[in-house]
Amino acid sequence: MTLAATAQQTQGFLSTSGVEITFVLVGLVTLGAALVTVTTRQLVHAALWLVVALGGLAVEYLLLTAEFIAWVQVLIYVGSVVVLLLFGLMLTKAPIGRSPDADSGNRPVALAVALTAAVALVWVVVDAFRTTWIDLDGAVQGSTEVTGAVLFRHWVLPFEALSVLLLAALVGAIVLSRKKEQER
Repeated sequence: MTLAATAQQTQGFLSTSGVEITFVLVGLVTLGAALVTVTTRQLVHAALWLVVALGGLAVEYLLLTAEFIAWVQVLIYVGSVVVLLLFGLMLTKAPIGRSPDADSGNRPVALAVALTAAVALVWVVVDAFRTTWIDLDGAVQGSTEVTGAVLFRHWVLPFEALSVLLLAALVGAIVLSRKKEQER
């Protein structure tokens, strides 16, 4: 038996490394930040927790050695989307503290719609990529050319699902910025 075969047998299939442990820990922090983002009643705090959640995703991309995607995540989502959201909150003069307007009382309906949308998106993505295998050994990992080719050849559907998510965020921002009929 060779030394590499012996090392492979002792390492095992489910052994964990520092990168995998860090990935799980950052994932848990990101999930927690995302949950706080959607459950807090303070709009500015929700935007700041969104920065933490999106930053956690960028760290996850770095751990997966996808540096280009990590920087796109930071520049586009943390740098642009959250800043746009904060400007929208400032321009609409949203309250800084607890906002009673942030809770419309439609939580069960919103939860049902969110779960239905999540199940539909997961089902569509899993069904679309059930038989797709991406060869990552043929090119330099992390290069812009390889990332662009893989993104627009194999990952168009998740990319468009993300577009729908951003559209939903835009509609939510419009709903939040509308004034009540009594205030007009």
